[in-house]
Amino acid sequence: MDPRKLIHLAAVIEQGSFKKAAAQLGVSQPALSTSIARLERSLGGRLLDRTSQGATPTPLGELIYAHARLIRDEVQRAEIRIRDGSRRTDDDIAMGTLPSLTPVIMPKAICRWREQHPDPILRIVERIQVELLLGLIRGELDFIIAQTEWYGYIEGLKQRVLFRDRLHVIARPDHPAFGLERVSWSALGRYPWVIQMVGRHRTLLERALASEGAGMPRHLTECGSVTCLKALVAGSDSLAMLPASAIDAEVREGRIRPLDIGGPLLNRDIAVIFRDQLPLTRASRDLADAIASVGLAVGDGLNLSGQRETAEPPGTAHGAGPGAYSRRKSALTA
Repeated sequence: MDPRKLIHLAAVIEQGSFKKAAAQLGVSQPALSTSIARLERSLGGRLLDRTSQGATPTPLGELIYAHARLIRDEVQRAEIRIRDGSRRTDDDIAMGTLPSLTPVIMPKAICRWREQHPDPILRIVERIQVELLLGLIRGELDFIIAQTEWYGYIEGLKQRVLFRDRLHVIARPDHPAFGLERVSWSALGRYPWVIQMVGRHRTLLERALASEGAGMPRHLTECGSVTCLKALVAGSDSLAMLPASAIDAEVREGRIRPLDIGGPLLNRDIAVIFRDQLPLTRASRDLADAIASVGLAVGDGLNLSGQRETAEPPGTAHGAGPGAYSRRKSALTA
């Protein structure tokens, strides 16, 4: 199937007429009609209903259009990368970040960065890790702030660890788990849980429970919103895992409280990740430095008495010093 014909189909459907689509594509109307006719013959069905009012897709046309639009968008992204890749500037920065970093770390870091860089347009995208990596690879994002553990192998990416934080198991303050003589994963597995919809939290919970011979909770809610996840925890017997920076306000207000359970599984390294062939600009480097500084100041988060702990410098456990860059092939997680 010729991708050009699919792009032609998408243009006709979106413009509503062959005349407008031909003008947009820069081809003659007869040539466009011929292209669509050949596509219809190759697919064995009519894709468009032509009337005096214009052209509308048939059910088959709607189905093919869904794929044609994706192909067209990918081609346009490739053209943008080829055209703009070698002349990136600080005028417009597109950054992606994990949802768990947006409540505290990102706002503080951006405010600090703005004192030095008031002029650039900054575009902030909040997505789970898999979607952040896809956006980076496609060229939609200049860099992402995400975890260093990825699923699958991806060539051509570079990273610098910014700080380490730790996930906390959280519950409402009067949750019955606080009455346990000993808090263990097997005991916590008896309660309902809320986990992020896609990503590392499910795998992490499975591994933690399996370490004590327990299976996944019977009552499990998957949630794509950190705000909704915290509300579910505060209003029910559900447990969840979030970094301290994402629950700071709720802990201070007495709506959420961390349970006394930890372990190496709950540690995570946060890094700036970018394409090796498109290094960070000066403004982007300064923004990454501001995020690192705030992340270190926020620290590992909260201890159980509500006092802040000092963050572990990046690289302490992995042998990579603060600010060290590395090329990675690793696994995609959220």
